[in-house]
Amino acid sequence: MPTVQVKSQVSLDELLNGVAQLSLPELERFVSRVVALQAQRKSPSLPKDESELLLKINQGLPLDVQKRYDELVAKRKAEALTPDEHRELLRLIDQIEKADAERMKYMADLAHLRGTSLAALMKDLGIRSPAYA
Repeated sequence: MPTVQVKSQVSLDELLNGVAQLSLPELERFVSRVVALQAQRKSPSLPKDESELLLKINQGLPLDVQKRYDELVAKRKAEALTPDEHRELLRLIDQIEKADAERMKYMADLAHLRGTSLAALMKDLGIRSPAYA
């Protein structure tokens, strides 16, 4: 798990400076957890099924998978991928797309439970559609 150095009592600006040290994947996971925390505070006694769906929605890729994906994408952009690495990247893309599809299913299920649209739920939770590389 990534770590950020902070004092025991920090101002909002100091906290944001610490967050600014995170890589993009770490920042996205952090934001997901903050959104989950926000939802919990807004409605501290969510029904169990909603809580379970929120946990699944906010579960990111394993750090090692995300790191390897980022490495391979960087090599692809540098046009330095070997054929084996290209096959590995394709497998990781497939794995990530499946995880994204599951996440979308969980969000659709939560939207249904809440009687709202998927777009409205995503807006409420602060979730943007992914921008793929």
